Amino acid sequence: MRIGAREFIELSRSIQVIDVRTPSEYKKGHIPGSYNIPLFSDSERVRVGTVYKQQNSLSAIMEGLDIVGPKMSALLKKGLQKSGNDKKLLLYCWRGGNRSESMAWLFSNAGIECTVLEGGYKAYRNYILAGLGLTRKLIVLGGLTGSGKTAILTELSNFGEQVIDLEKMACHKGSAFGALGQEKQPTSEHFANLLHDELRNNNPDQRLFVEDESHNIGTVNVPEDFFRLMKEAPVIALMPDIKTRLPRLREEYGVFESGRLIESIEKISRKLGGDNTKKAVNAILENDLDTAIEIVLRYYDKAYRFGLSQKKEEKIVYVESPSNDPKENAIKVKILADSIEATFTAF
Repeated sequence: MRIGAREFIELSRSIQVIDVRTPSEYKKGHIPGSYNIPLFSDSERVRVGTVYKQQNSLSAIMEGLDIVGPKMSALLKKGLQKSGNDKKLLLYCWRGGNRSESMAWLFSNAGIECTVLEGGYKAYRNYILAGLGLTRKLIVLGGLTGSGKTAILTELSNFGEQVIDLEKMACHKGSAFGALGQEKQPTSEHFANLLHDELRNNNPDQRLFVEDESHNIGTVNVPEDFFRLMKEAPVIALMPDIKTRLPRLREEYGVFESGRLIESIEKISRKLGGDNTKKAVNAILENDLDTAIEIVLRYYDKAYRFGLSQKKEEKIVYVESPSNDPKENAIKVKILADSIEATFTAF
């Protein structure tokens, strides 16, 4: 049986999805929750493709059969392991063609009920990218670096609000120091897949909080249509003074060795300027983290205030004196969000 992307995604809530593409294709981007059982390795796929180009489709099919034949038993065993007690699997390849159909044939011979994604991963991508641009009740939580936005999002979630942590999803905190302590970032392609997966679990009729981000979070690009929604959304901006932010940043970054902190500072040395870079580096070497943080914050604060100035003023609500308590700040944000819903015509 073959079905479209929307139905396929819905079924994936309860049925295991199998990606039969090569490991490198899977690594670049895949349907979240899918398990990779590749029909061909990367090098084997190249072999088949070369035969197809240099000879013909029949020769390529024969080459593929020669490759797959010896490992059919191993492939089937993996399929049986993943099909569960219900003996059901959802399968996809790049375009929903030979690879997924071949695996469906193999698995079905063992009594597994297989459903193939019509149009394959390509159709899935078209579907989810269109979905990322759909109108949503977004509220952007902004603020100066170190104002505890991530912790506030966690508290908002505890209050029952809908929240998506883009930085957690991107494995990066968005600044020159953002990669410290993080896992390897996903590709921009897979980030979009993960974002869509999060969004489909939210109610589009209820407000959704996301953190203010630039178009890039480290090496990850926020999908264009979703970024447009963020730019158009109202912003609640936390504007604590540097002294309020210092304890949080000291605790967060003080655990890293000085060499890694210096490397991060050097990434923005041109923007900091030679004198400020030298002062910040020396402060770290002298174990004076507070001075280094203040130097870096002056740059980031200026950049963030400029970014806010590019937004429509009527779309921004400022929290001028937030505390260092994320729960207390989350309550303030929640109250402001209620007023935003009653005021902004976009809602």
